[in-house]
Amino acid sequence: MHSIHGRWLAGLVLAVCLATAGAGARQCFAQEWARKMFDHLSHDFGVVARGAKAEHIFTIENIYVEDAEIASISSTCGCSIPEIDRRRLKTWEKAQLKIVLDTKRFYGRRDATIRVTFSKPYPAEVQLQIYCFIRSDVVIKPEVVQFGSVAAGKETSQKATVTYAIGRPDWKIERVESHNEHLSAAAVELQRTRTQVSYELTVTLKAAAPPGYIQEQLILVTNDYAAQSAKIPVPVEGIVMAAITVRPSPLMLGLVEAGQSTPERPLVVQGNQPFTIRAVRCTDQRFKITVPAEAKTVHLVPVSFQAGQAAEKVSARLIIETDQGTTPVEVPIFVQVVPKSDDSSSPPKQ
Repeated sequence: MHSIHGRWLAGLVLAVCLATAGAGARQCFAQEWARKMFDHLSHDFGVVARGAKAEHIFTIENIYVEDAEIASISSTCGCSIPEIDRRRLKTWEKAQLKIVLDTKRFYGRRDATIRVTFSKPYPAEVQLQIYCFIRSDVVIKPEVVQFGSVAAGKETSQKATVTYAIGRPDWKIERVESHNEHLSAAAVELQRTRTQVSYELTVTLKAAAPPGYIQEQLILVTNDYAAQSAKIPVPVEGIVMAAITVRPSPLMLGLVEAGQSTPERPLVVQGNQPFTIRAVRCTDQRFKITVPAEAKTVHLVPVSFQAGQAAEKVSARLIIETDQGTTPVEVPIFVQVVPKSDDSSSPPKQ
């Protein structure tokens, strides 16, 4: 993480350099400034089955003091559809740029450039590279092995059909690879004709799977001659529900001026049945928490922060105890204290 002074200095250096540099230097510096906000700049989807769900997320974080604003996003290929959850970012805020492949209308080698154009604080363009090969001869239905919501401690299975057509009569799935110890899978041949081969894919989510989201890929290893085509990914999604869940986690309270309080922001604490919250403790006593007394399935727990006089980034943990007999739930919480408006010209203390 950048220190507050580091971010203040980065913003100052950015402004000075862009103001004093020539036009060409300004453009080069602006591109590099914008690129630093992306967690990575390219992604290779590899081989994807026809009609399969294929998505990838680039994370954009504003690491500067100035607000950043995305003016436009475009793709050089209709096979890659960009979607973003927010266009204006304040300091520390993040946006998720999701790239969705259209595997139903396109096939073959499909590479694309995603152009992200910024209008604030200075004009800049970042180019992201996307690579993929969409097979037209392999279809997986449904396109995602979807478990939905599963209670923790329960083993469950889902099925999908893999069909290969117009090609080798001896084509087969040799094995299914899983890089998640809580997922197992097996492919059983259903039908084989001169022009088509079908398999039933059974995916099992084990009872030991921990609570949380499941976004994995199984790999179908086939006997294709080409190494590029021999491995086919199958997306697996779902969520293992704990007895008690809390959102949002982490909790971001944003910016607050020195000496002021943040507005209350609610934590949603949810269970599978009515329960009571016995206690909510925090590792920093400047956070104020109101604990509801009654038993409910869903609780709203208001949280606020009283800032001192020093500019700083504050991080702490909330520990929530309930009557469900489960391990206490911990929630990271963050807030940034900035100088008062009347002395904002001075660098904040570390």
